[in-house]
Amino acid sequence: MPLTPQQLAQLMEAAQKATETAYAPFSNFHVGAAILTHDGQLFTGCNVENSSFGLTNCAERTAIFSAVAAGALSAQHDLVAVAVVHREGAICSPCGACRQVIFEFGPAAVVIYRAHSGEIAQTLARDLLPEGFRLR
Repeated sequence: MPLTPQQLAQLMEAAQKATETAYAPFSNFHVGAAILTHDGQLFTGCNVENSSFGLTNCAERTAIFSAVAAGALSAQHDLVAVAVVHREGAICSPCGACRQVIFEFGPAAVVIYRAHSGEIAQTLARDLLPEGFRLR
């Protein structure tokens, strides 16, 4: 489903605002994410680092998990779009773990991020993670 310019702007603005609450004392790489659900709800998340690095959580997963906890997102492919941004505009595409979680909730979801070209990219989750893992 293509995003409208208004939806894209709303997602990018919400993701940028979410960078303000990122907890990144180790990397100083502040990331925010915003997701859009099938029924038009918007959820945000930020990265939260931990001194036990394996316990760190990315912004994309924080936003998705918040939507799941609120009952607004299920594995019925309810995820429409995910925007992920770095506070200062650095290249910032979803990591492998986030790609898998995004794929779980929306293989056809639009993923918006700053690509290596420096441009804002819009790619389907299934194209970022070909042959993504599924139990069903």
